[in-house]
Amino acid sequence: MKPSLVLISLAVTMPVFANSLEDAKAIENRTNTASAVSQKTVDKSATAALELRAEIEQLTEETKNLKVYRDHLQGLVKSQHNEMASLNDQIAEIKNTRQGIVPLMYDMLDGLQKIVSQDRPIKEEGRLARVAKLKALMPRADVSDAEKYRRILEAYQIEIDYGTKLGTYEGRISLGDAQQMEAEVLYLGRVSLVARNLSQTRYWTWNANQRQWQTLDSSDKEDIDKAFKLAEQQIAPTFLTLPVSLTKAEAK
Repeated sequence: MKPSLVLISLAVTMPVFANSLEDAKAIENRTNTASAVSQKTVDKSATAALELRAEIEQLTEETKNLKVYRDHLQGLVKSQHNEMASLNDQIAEIKNTRQGIVPLMYDMLDGLQKIVSQDRPIKEEGRLARVAKLKALMPRADVSDAEKYRRILEAYQIEIDYGTKLGTYEGRISLGDAQQMEAEVLYLGRVSLVARNLSQTRYWTWNANQRQWQTLDSSDKEDIDKAFKLAEQQIAPTFLTLPVSLTKAEAK
């Protein structure tokens, strides 16, 4: 009777064990499936996290660049404001300077005319004509104030050169009694001013005190002729003996 009971017992327990095994396998399969799904979810989350981190880093870099650019723009705007303020100041200064330079130019022209009229008659006609042209230039709207001022300064420079150079020219000289004579004129700065007729037979010197031409005797002929040759570069530099054309005040 005992063997029969064992068989019966095994027969009863076998189906139960088989069901438990199948349940365990099913649970394992479900667990594996759930694990695979979870792993995919984790992988997907990790990828998303990496992408998000990369995006955050990119946005951080862009923000940094935008801040640098913003600071750059602010610096440009500040510089432009400063430049505008400087330009406005310059415009105002130019306006004030222009208002002051125009009367100055007229004063300079009056002074230039006075210099020419009271100076030795060196190229007198040309110098007076230059002053007249400058005065006619002043009211012209097609010439800038800067150009007018430049030409006036140029005229003053020419006047300065007359006082430092040795030169000759042909022109008319007034000998008194309204007598005009074509002559060769030589000037040594403003120290000496002499003349001779075109045939080189008569000689004169400018008397600065009496403001007239004064006749020279023949003893001065050789020195004056040598001075003309030197001025025209016909001879080598040498000492000159010439009559002076200074006023008493200038001679002191």
